Amino acid sequence: MPYYSGWRFDVAYERYQSWGRYPKVEQEARILYWGDESLPTYECEDKTILPFGNGRSYGDVCLNEGGILLDCRHMDRFIKFDTETGILRCEAGVLLSEILQVTVSRGWFLPVTPGTQFVTVGGAIANDVHGKNHHKAGTFGCYVRRFELLRSDGARIICSNDENADFFSATIGGLGLTGVITWAELQLHHINNPFIDQEIIRYRNLDEFFELARESDQTYEHTVAWVDCLATGEQLGRGLFIRGNYAERIEGKLPQPSTTRLTFPVDPPFALINGLTLKVFNSVYYHKQWSKRTKSQVYYEPFFYPLDAIRAWNKLYGSKGFFQYQCAVPTEQMKNAIGEILERIGKVGIGSFLAVLKLFGDKPSPGLLSFPMPGATLALDFPNSGAKTLHLLDQLDAVIREIGGRIYPAKDARMRPEDFQAGYQHWKTMEAYIDPHISSSLWRRVTAQP
Repeated sequence: MPYYSGWRFDVAYERYQSWGRYPKVEQEARILYWGDESLPTYECEDKTILPFGNGRSYGDVCLNEGGILLDCRHMDRFIKFDTETGILRCEAGVLLSEILQVTVSRGWFLPVTPGTQFVTVGGAIANDVHGKNHHKAGTFGCYVRRFELLRSDGARIICSNDENADFFSATIGGLGLTGVITWAELQLHHINNPFIDQEIIRYRNLDEFFELARESDQTYEHTVAWVDCLATGEQLGRGLFIRGNYAERIEGKLPQPSTTRLTFPVDPPFALINGLTLKVFNSVYYHKQWSKRTKSQVYYEPFFYPLDAIRAWNKLYGSKGFFQYQCAVPTEQMKNAIGEILERIGKVGIGSFLAVLKLFGDKPSPGLLSFPMPGATLALDFPNSGAKTLHLLDQLDAVIREIGGRIYPAKDARMRPEDFQAGYQHWKTMEAYIDPHISSSLWRRVTAQP
């Protein structure tokens, strides 16, 4: 008989927190198991429940203070994979890395992937993740064919563009609030081999970035830039522009991909990222290649998931955790807005060594609350230095607010309700599809009334 069992949250604290390790909340966790096709209901006492995948979102979208997390990671079975069509059906607790282990050798890859492969399928759907190819492919949700949604009353709803399309749209990018996704069917992308033809270009300022981005988006499947967010003046926005396409054929003899992963060895009480170390790092990283342009063939892991090579890298920011701030700005204002954000960061001196800039395309996302919009997106990590960091983020919010941009809920831990509600105008429509026994710390925060 299927069952789920529970234990107090503090028994496995490291497992049940967000990747940013902020905020720290008290909650319980219960693991969902089942051994046959029957599924349990999860209506539970007087507390709300929230599905939890692998905890790779950054803020409180995966937290449920005072409530219960329903750990879905053990829903990790592959159900069916058609190697001719690339259609895969699997349970929602399967990691993207586990999909790639099965499919890459058979000539299939994820059509859209975020910057880590250690997220679950359910989490990728709930946050409608995007990747380096948004300008070509759109979001992860564009390749979800259908899924099953388990509601707290035991109802099982098959959702697709043609069946229960309203729940389909509400669940993609729906922050885990509409129910538990039990399984999903995905359309994968055909590849000839697991290598990428990569080019890295050192550019001098924002003007050069936008010129490169517009040129590259026509002929390159994947584009992104690392930005030196402490550079100012004529060098404002300087960085390394990275672009690549799936390799048609392997050139020469390539080394076997490394399977070694390092683990950050300590959990320091303070952040190892500060103004001095960041300035040195950014300067060295910006000049890491002698020539302005380098070309190479690289295995897919270092291209798509460079940080996955270091497990627990989030501990670099110390026990207080860190804030990730990711915003989207509309096309008409993107150059001025990105410039102003970088100028404000440079003046305060609280920089980010993980500063990533990319253009979004205009392919519509299928979800009611999906994050991307035509324009640009900038993602930044900041150590949690208390009031100083929060004041800077409030300043960045003001820039986004003025131009009609939005902040990514999957990365957020402190967005104000008015900014969420202005950026996601369908949030009221979304309320009709939320399971009555599901809630999250983020949702209660961003829908609070003044």
